[in-house]
Amino acid sequence: MCQVIDSNSKEENKLVALDMTTFLSMSLPERGYLLQPILPIQGIAILYAPRGIGKTYVALSIAAAIASGGAVFNWRASTPKKVLYVDGEMPAIAMQERITALLSGMTAPPNLLSNMFLITPDIQPLPMPDLSTTCGQSLLEPLLIGIDMLILDNISTLCRTGKENDAQSWQLMQAWLLDLRRRGITVLLIHHAGKSGDQRGTSAKEDIMDTVISLRRPRLYSMAEGARFEVHITKARGIVGDEAAPFEAHLQSEGESLLWSVQPLENVELEELKRLLSEGYSVRDCAEEMGKSKSAVQRMKNELEGKL
Repeated sequence: MCQVIDSNSKEENKLVALDMTTFLSMSLPERGYLLQPILPIQGIAILYAPRGIGKTYVALSIAAAIASGGAVFNWRASTPKKVLYVDGEMPAIAMQERITALLSGMTAPPNLLSNMFLITPDIQPLPMPDLSTTCGQSLLEPLLIGIDMLILDNISTLCRTGKENDAQSWQLMQAWLLDLRRRGITVLLIHHAGKSGDQRGTSAKEDIMDTVISLRRPRLYSMAEGARFEVHITKARGIVGDEAAPFEAHLQSEGESLLWSVQPLENVELEELKRLLSEGYSVRDCAEEMGKSKSAVQRMKNELEGKL
């Protein structure tokens, strides 16, 4: 129910409207980035993928990059910031093992450990809060003091009230996300992909997002390869050119450490085309095999020949 504000109530409870002379003369700080180019300060983003593709590894790597002022993939944090990671489903021992392996694979400054905070179910005295309710949100609020970045992994386990396909059910969560933005907190939501490959549930989730990131299985993939996927930025405010280009990421183990390797998706496709051509495939056959148009494959073939 909407509360009606009395005209004699305190000044801080009133809406503020500025004329353009006042607004345009205001000195406002530049927005900047927590993780350039995908996460602006006060940004709201969503990363979604099919089950088992490696979403949590990516989300933890993003958290570590921001907490340390480091980098993940081709994305870089300019300065260390405080990150709160809320995990809705993983066993604590699994989270501990994953974080340890990821940190072993990066040059982690000491401030990373003091800048990154974790909420995970096994260490709680009560069930995890339902963040699609005001009660659940209020339980998290005290832990947001001083936090620059909030990562919610994942929507399905942390937002349990309402119908997933109903835009109306998302409105309370959306209002909270917008309030977090107003207060200067950047938010990354982790979500599952549906059978269509798009993010599961109502598309209204994407309305307020600055950035939408989709992780997809490569066409040629073996389960033995582990976390190998394509990264596609499907909605991007202010991300253009090479920064918006899709790429392939692969999480590989070296001893007890985990490290990401990255290459442009275009390079991956050129290598696949090179292999098919060497096996005697025609351009038409290559196009059918790669799921591309004949003209696109011909352009790629011309590019390959130009490199020889």
